[in-house]
Amino acid sequence: MIVGIVKESFPDEARVAMIPALVPQLAKVGIEVVIESGAGDAAGFLDTEYSAKGAKVVPGRAEVFKTADLIAQVRALGANPQEGASDLDLMRSGQHIVGVCEPLTEFEADKAMAAKGVALFSMEMMPRITRAQSMDVLSSMATIAGYKAVLIAANTLPKMFPMMMTAAGTLAPAKVFVVGAGVAGLQAIASAKKLGAIVQAYDVRPAVKEQVESLGGKFVELELETTTAEDAGGYAKELGEDFYRKQREMMNKVIAESDVVITTAAIPGKKAPILVTTEMVKGMRSGSVIVDLAAERGGNCELTKAGETVDFNGIKIIGPVNIPATVPHHASQMYAKNIATFLLHLIKEGKITIDTEDEITAGTLITQGGKVVHPRVLEAMGASAEGSK
Repeated sequence: MIVGIVKESFPDEARVAMIPALVPQLAKVGIEVVIESGAGDAAGFLDTEYSAKGAKVVPGRAEVFKTADLIAQVRALGANPQEGASDLDLMRSGQHIVGVCEPLTEFEADKAMAAKGVALFSMEMMPRITRAQSMDVLSSMATIAGYKAVLIAANTLPKMFPMMMTAAGTLAPAKVFVVGAGVAGLQAIASAKKLGAIVQAYDVRPAVKEQVESLGGKFVELELETTTAEDAGGYAKELGEDFYRKQREMMNKVIAESDVVITTAAIPGKKAPILVTTEMVKGMRSGSVIVDLAAERGGNCELTKAGETVDFNGIKIIGPVNIPATVPHHASQMYAKNIATFLLHLIKEGKITIDTEDEITAGTLITQGGKVVHPRVLEAMGASAEGSK
């Protein structure tokens, strides 16, 4: 059983899908790793390290695809639509592809993969169940995004985060407001608190109050009636524009008093909800900073532009994209562990076993036997086609 790892072709993507330390673990169950030369360079993992752990390093991408039964990538075609298209010619029917692939929105890529006859597994569709936690790519990468968002804010804010008592006077601590207390939000709370900021947080799920407070943050309670904010798969779901309008009204005062606002609300396959309006931004002090972690999904702030920093009346609205790739060593370490655990789940006695009765396998399988087979993806395709009429 051969697993192939290729160099990521998406612009500025510095992560790699496997690290040297995990190669022996896979070898113990009969999985041989073949890796394209230079695939780990940007993340600090050299060819010599892979070779030393038993991986076979080959000079070209085509050789990896030709040799491997399964290709593991950070970004498969749907998440890399331009550069990734050239990989289609290298794939063969019956091959297996594992990676992040945006299946709920990139329908043409889904269809193209199905047409090639490959079995495509989407890591971001991993069900939110206990036994799948060690394979949860979204949580792994959100941890990095939450941490880095605080560093970006601290580097941009014209103040220091901690309170300091100096001979020149006392410096007041920065006030940080985190919107959304999922994995990214909780990591942002913890990181901002460690830097000495006064941290407040809000989430539509009152149950996370205890988690926020355990990290030293104050939970902002907005008395809004809600139904559950999670879908059956454990992911955030849309709550309706009326709810978001009331939420924005109640958040206005908290945002105006904050030096830093970090927003984290993203919904798989959907445009991010607008939580911070232009009017709210107008109420902030000059020099304040907004870091919008939902920038790639349209942004939680009305003024966000993905990949840019917008200066609005002296307030910086930062829309970072692909944050995990800016911390490629540890991002690769976490992603590779998710991949390795998934491979160990998928491969039994040296063979890939696609058990569609298994929740993890069925939840991640997008294409098989020349067809798109995932129910949620098919539903999204149908809704998209209906909406375009």
